[in-house]
Amino acid sequence: MRRISILGATGSIGQNTVSLIEARDDCEVVALTGGHNVARLADDARRLKAEIAVTSRPDLLDELRTRLEGSGVAAAAGDEAIAEAAARPADWTMSAIVGAAGLVPGMEVIRRGGTLALANKETLVCAGRLVMDEARAHGATLLPVDSEHSAIFQALIGEDIAAVERIVVTASGGAFRDWPLADLPRATLAEASSHPNWDMGQRITIDSASMFNKALELIETREFFGVAPERIEAVIHPESLVHALVGFTDGALMAHLGPPDMRHAIGFALNHPARAPLPVARLDLAAIGQLTFRAPDDARYPALRLAREVMAAGGLAGAVFNAAKEAALDGFIAGRIGFTDMAEIVEAVLDATSADAAAGRGGYDLEMVLDTDRLARIRAGELIAKRD
Repeated sequence: MRRISILGATGSIGQNTVSLIEARDDCEVVALTGGHNVARLADDARRLKAEIAVTSRPDLLDELRTRLEGSGVAAAAGDEAIAEAAARPADWTMSAIVGAAGLVPGMEVIRRGGTLALANKETLVCAGRLVMDEARAHGATLLPVDSEHSAIFQALIGEDIAAVERIVVTASGGAFRDWPLADLPRATLAEASSHPNWDMGQRITIDSASMFNKALELIETREFFGVAPERIEAVIHPESLVHALVGFTDGALMAHLGPPDMRHAIGFALNHPARAPLPVARLDLAAIGQLTFRAPDDARYPALRLAREVMAAGGLAGAVFNAAKEAALDGFIAGRIGFTDMAEIVEAVLDATSADAAAGRGGYDLEMVLDTDRLARIRAGELIAKRD
């Protein structure tokens, strides 16, 4: 029996993982973690007979305990409890916690030499060099679960990374890909929270509209695969069927196609290194008819330019970028700033913390990452307050 933990079990990635685990008879669930949705967390923990369920919200611990009463599933709450759950021995752990909050639990998995299925892109954006070094030092296995990075990973199987000439990461373009630029400053929260191709959580949907999600993925590509930033591209692909392409020095371009269904990338990581049948749709290319691509507009998506600056800066710039992005997103959701203000605030925080970020170029530890994250959020908060 394989021992499985799911960090961030109540979100969309976590729920897709739960559905795949339920369909198997070879898994024991160690830990499930979640946030405010303790009803879903408790229900899943009971059904999967988990050893422990943990909510990030200490104020909801009593409710979680009540919902788990008589099940034999232990209950806990808080960030430290989530890290402790991640440290429990497991053969395979899904990291689907949203944002920088996934970094510390992910590091716990890595430091016990486990297999980490990484849907939390912020782990590599904030601390890529540290994460990869720790994985090598402890013999941990990292498997990408972002659909784009899973696609790249699969296209590289059996290939020499030295023969890679370019990596092309595709993007849907989000809710505002066809809007007039002049209308973007007036975009509402409801408009930004509606994706043209699929139903995701609010935060990632807004990040898709601003392309901050893709900006994070460009940085993640750099950190995970070790490819020079100038070899990493982004392209708008409205159909969302080609997830990534890898170009080689002989001119060949290998594309990974599949339906926009996260169960494919999750299932690939769950079954790796083998392949197994998955309950996902099969593409009918004749019915699809055509695939379209276009270059992203820098004026529409300044996040992509900022990502390239972050990759060029190195050090702790990724931690600054992500923290400022998360704070700006909070400000937009709260109605304190406008849609286009988010990129302006992130750029201003990057400029204000450039010296702090540069301090990590010679190497950094987890404490430095967390301190940088905290400082960037404070500075972003100050800028948001001035526009409020």
